[in-house]
Amino acid sequence: MKTIILSAGQGKRLLPLTAETPKCLLSVQKKTLIEWQIDALRQCGVDKIIVVTGYRGEKVEAVLQRSYGPVRTLYNPAYATTDNLVSCWAARHEMDEDFILLNGDTLFETDVLKRLFKSPDRPVTVVVDHKELYDADDMKVAMEGRRLLRIGKNIAHDKVQGESIGMILFRGAGPMLFRNALKKALGDAAAGGKWYLSVIDEMARIMPVWTCSITGLRWCEVDYPADLEQADRVVSDGYGKESGMARDY
Repeated sequence: MKTIILSAGQGKRLLPLTAETPKCLLSVQKKTLIEWQIDALRQCGVDKIIVVTGYRGEKVEAVLQRSYGPVRTLYNPAYATTDNLVSCWAARHEMDEDFILLNGDTLFETDVLKRLFKSPDRPVTVVVDHKELYDADDMKVAMEGRRLLRIGKNIAHDKVQGESIGMILFRGAGPMLFRNALKKALGDAAAGGKWYLSVIDEMARIMPVWTCSITGLRWCEVDYPADLEQADRVVSDGYGKESGMARDY
């Protein structure tokens, strides 16, 4: 199993914390976001990890080298002017086997991965959670049973049935289908400003795309300074202590 982590962005909504530091290197309990991610992946048996870098990419590579030795990285030179669809395209040649696509700002307990791996073997599985209220910044989903119908921030409130956590599993024909969909999407002149989830939204209109609910498990997305407090709770209560993954530097 392979994982592609999208960590090219600066994280401007976290300024001044990210003035000289990419978002994925922000610290939670003396360990960076990307280290928490990689440690969780490795604990669940995922040892092939590719990181797409951009802003201060040399700093990301230095942390990876220090903590893990060689970790494959890919550089997105257009990180400052494009969104993560282009970062996905930069990693297209790595989409040659079953893989997880992971946002570089998503923290999660290891049970999230374990539940995902136990989900039915389908080409595309989007990990989702559920809550009572959704705000404008949530990447919302509409579903029919477990099948994904729509994914995006602008879904009507009465149609919303969950939110994407920034983790997708591609199996079997899924990697090829996603690569082809990315290539098609890049033909649009506006593609540089789009999220890769817009590609998943298009795929869901023409083929079955499925979901895996992680309700009851801990995760968070780090977009704003206040989110670091939630991240601290995730690693403390989720896998920072129970899984024995915490370590000091």
